[in-house]
Amino acid sequence: MRLHYIIPEALTALSVRAFLKRQGVSLHLWRSLKHNGTITVNGQPVIAALTILHPGDELTCELAETSAIEPLPLPLDIRYEDEALLIVNKPAAQLVHPVSRQRPEATLANAVTYYYQQTGQNLIFHPLHRLDRNTSGLLLIAKQPHIQACLTDTAGPRFCRHYLGVATGCLRSSEGVIDIALRRKPGSLIEQQPSPEGRPAQTSYRLLTKARELSLLALSPVTGRTHQIRVHLAAIGHPLLGDDLYGAPSPFIHRQALHAFRLDLTHPVTRQPLSVSVPPPEDFLRLGNLWEGPDWAETFRELFF
Repeated sequence: MRLHYIIPEALTALSVRAFLKRQGVSLHLWRSLKHNGTITVNGQPVIAALTILHPGDELTCELAETSAIEPLPLPLDIRYEDEALLIVNKPAAQLVHPVSRQRPEATLANAVTYYYQQTGQNLIFHPLHRLDRNTSGLLLIAKQPHIQACLTDTAGPRFCRHYLGVATGCLRSSEGVIDIALRRKPGSLIEQQPSPEGRPAQTSYRLLTKARELSLLALSPVTGRTHQIRVHLAAIGHPLLGDDLYGAPSPFIHRQALHAFRLDLTHPVTRQPLSVSVPPPEDFLRLGNLWEGPDWAETFRELFF
């Protein structure tokens, strides 16, 4: 990992530590740099806490990062990339991260690690959120730990995720917020359940179109609990089509009908708005055959074209 800055003219007298904090460097990363990295100003090693920066100074911080993730030559659908961020379109049936070293799998982490290696980028995998194995769509990845820290804090992520989901039944309200606390189901490693003793969880939804006792929804998780959208919809009696864990297996799609179609954020470096979207894969689009009339096609044209 390498951080490089030219100190701007407008800067008032700041120590190296204070400047890095302004740039979003977390306390954990600062300690790693201090004890295991190198910090130089204008090419000279410095004691960061005692060094005052001046306009025009060149600050460089370097820290060797290691990863146990094996690089594998796997398909990788990149939808956005710059020096700070990578946004990829994950297919259904792929894990984001290896579960264990004893059972290696072809995960997105392996694919990204291989891509970094092949493109000469000395980076490790820093995903900013999760997608379930059988949920398709966009995943946001930070290229550096301090970028990861800029986009997450104790109040929650500083980016918005938007999903498309096909729920069973016809929701009575055209929009709303599902506010149900969640916890892990006793005896299960992954399954979640509603519980007053659980962690707070909120999901906003908007009905896009409905037909044949199915509802096409736009969904945005306010919090980021495991299986949140899936459990919330099941809890209100409208589980996702194809979700065999939470109650709606289907012959029409062999996974939960959930796709992360858009990411919105303020870029952590440029401070400019960034929005990236991707249409659903073919198995999701085929569900349009269950609709009568043009509503499904029109909805997708409005969203993506």
